Amino acid sequence: MDIRKTADAHLKLRLAENPYPGRGLVLGMDERGGHLVQVYWIMGRSENSRNRVFATDGQRVWTEPADPAKCKDPSLIIYNALRELPGVFVVTNGDQTDTICEALLGGGTFEQALATRAYEPDAPNFTPRISGILDLRSGKPAATVSVLRRSAFGDATDRFYWHYEQFAPGIGHCVTTYRGGPPYGGPLPAFEGEPYLLPLTGGPGCIANTIWAALNDDNRVALCAKLIDPRTLESEVVVINKHEQAR
Repeated sequence: MDIRKTADAHLKLRLAENPYPGRGLVLGMDERGGHLVQVYWIMGRSENSRNRVFATDGQRVWTEPADPAKCKDPSLIIYNALRELPGVFVVTNGDQTDTICEALLGGGTFEQALATRAYEPDAPNFTPRISGILDLRSGKPAATVSVLRRSAFGDATDRFYWHYEQFAPGIGHCVTTYRGGPPYGGPLPAFEGEPYLLPLTGGPGCIANTIWAALNDDNRVALCAKLIDPRTLESEVVVINKHEQAR
């Protein structure tokens, strides 16, 4: 299997030809093989969801209202998306970012933190919580990706975890909140299957722009890409905000 062709095909079929994959995250390695990569993006259909930008201090990335006067309900749209702890890099689509970091600081694990959380309470979609962690504390980088999804049989939470101990240069593992647009106007269908491969080509700016270009122009809101040096733990963040591009 040619993983690069597979990753390029997924970029086209699962993102470029998909009007609404929702929020998404990617964990992987840059094509030179020297840095680890996190990518996270948000999309929106409602005015409230689209009224957002990413802000960063170079390490943490969080969402802010583009126009505070138009922010109606911040509960599920304003949160820390990326945070760092010594040797640990967390990315999620909600306030479980803080849940994970608080658990790690207290000696707990990524899985223990998410055991206290469920899918988002945004009926009728019940958006999955997607989370990822790059753990460099042992000296050998590892990644874990999680999806917390509402059960097809009721209100329980289905919990999925994928752990990766080896990385391929220029390749990342991606999960999104949805599979695509709602069938016949119904609720958005939740992500299914295991994380799929996406290309991570060039530096952080190139990575960010490649994935941004694949997202539906009407629905994309913001995207960030983070490059992490596993030796020094230093990082570089690139942010793209649709609201700032429109100015």
